[in-house]
Amino acid sequence: MQKLSLRTRALTVTVAAAALGAGVFGAVSASAGTPDAAAKAAVTADAGDKNLTRSTHLTVAAATKAAQAALDAAKKENQRVSVAVVDRNGNTIVTLRGDGAGPQSYESAEKKGYTAVSWNAPTSELAGRLDKVPNLKDIPGTLFLAGGAPVTAKGAPVAGIGVAGAPSGDLDEKFARAGAAALSR
Repeated sequence: MQKLSLRTRALTVTVAAAALGAGVFGAVSASAGTPDAAAKAAVTADAGDKNLTRSTHLTVAAATKAAQAALDAAKKENQRVSVAVVDRNGNTIVTLRGDGAGPQSYESAEKKGYTAVSWNAPTSELAGRLDKVPNLKDIPGTLFLAGGAPVTAKGAPVAGIGVAGAPSGDLDEKFARAGAAALSR
C-alpha cells in the first residue's frame, strides 16, 4: 500500500467531514417539514377579534371605472392627461395614460392620488397648507399640487384619484372629481 502525504490525508479527512456534514444537514432538513407540538398550536383570530381591524378597498373594476371616467372628462375638453387610482394604503390600483400625455404625468398622477387619500382631502386644499407648513412637501411620495381627489366610504378614505397633465391643476382636479363621481353611478 502506498503511503499518502500529509497534504493528501488532510484533504481526504476534509472531504469526508464535508460529506458527513451534508448527510446530517439533509436528514435534519427532511425532518424539518414535520411540525412539532409547539408549531401545531397555531394562533387563530376570528372576525370578532379585538386585535384586528377591517378596511374597505375599491375593486379593480371600480378603480378602472373611476380612472376611465376621469380620462373621458379630460378628453371631452381636449386635455391629454394621465390618471391614477390608489388604494387606502397608497398602492396603485390602476393607471391610465391618455394619448399624448406627457411623460411626467404618470408619476405625478400617482403622487396626487396618494396625497389625496393620505390626508382625505383634495390636493388643491392641501397645497394651500404649504404656506403654514412648508415642510409638508418633503414627505416622500406626496405632491402638493391641485389634481387629486379622495374617495370615501362611510366618511373614511378608501382611495385617491390623481390626474396630471392638463395646463392647470384646477383642470386636473376637475377631472379627478369626475372620476370619483362616477363611482356613485
